[in-house]
Amino acid sequence: MTTRRRTATPSLWGLRTSVPVGKARLISVVSVAVLVAAWCVLSYVEVTREGKVEALVPHFFLPAPDQVLKSLLYLFFEKDLHLAIGVSALRIVKAIALSVVVALPLGIAMGSFDVINRVFQPIVAPMRYLPITAFIPLLILWFGIDESQKVAFLFLGTVVYLLPAVVDAVRLVPEELVQTAFTLGATKAQVIRTVLIPAALPAIFDGFRVMNAIAWTYIILAELVNPQNGIGYILRLAEQHLKPEWSFAGIVVVGVIGLGTDLLIGGLNRLLFSWREADA
Repeated sequence: MTTRRRTATPSLWGLRTSVPVGKARLISVVSVAVLVAAWCVLSYVEVTREGKVEALVPHFFLPAPDQVLKSLLYLFFEKDLHLAIGVSALRIVKAIALSVVVALPLGIAMGSFDVINRVFQPIVAPMRYLPITAFIPLLILWFGIDESQKVAFLFLGTVVYLLPAVVDAVRLVPEELVQTAFTLGATKAQVIRTVLIPAALPAIFDGFRVMNAIAWTYIILAELVNPQNGIGYILRLAEQHLKPEWSFAGIVVVGVIGLGTDLLIGGLNRLLFSWREADA
């Protein structure tokens, strides 16, 4: 007599278990739809206050979706929002490139040699807990109020997060890989070049996603000083003209671009390090 083994159906509420792909996508779509529906209800449902008919939440505080969409089109065609996006993106690229140039070699050295880590850790560690806005007066003093100050602000905001990520990635490389390389006669430099760096690269690439998110979070702050262009300039216009729908449009643009670049980095990560996905 043969018995059939039943395949357990994954539970939506399983502890530390993944939701099936189809259901995961459905849940994501529903969550966004619920948010948009709530936004529409608050914007379009009308009530009477003091003899006046107005939205459940006044449009000055919460612009309606169609107002935001119209503002988005207006900003693109009349205020050159597409050029502002390009300016902000270029600043972020410059800052990230500088962060990589500094954080990669220093982080690899700190992760490989504890003596180097002991030298730089007391300097770098406290900077992660300092408010980035506190550096604005110093950056203005050192770099002025033009392009260099904005790039320096973004660099400072990203490098203090990328550097610890690189250090941790190098330190988390399994020790048996290092010892095996030494057993085979590799030198310290060869171990760093052929074992530590390749094994740490996937985790370092994950750090790029965090750094990208931080950069798009800080771009508005960076461009608040002497705003002449960029997305920060568009939001300053919204403040000056009392146009909350412009602010919402700018926020939507930053969110969409940030999410898009995050998906791009994640896809590139899976492409470059497909062996890690296979192991998982």
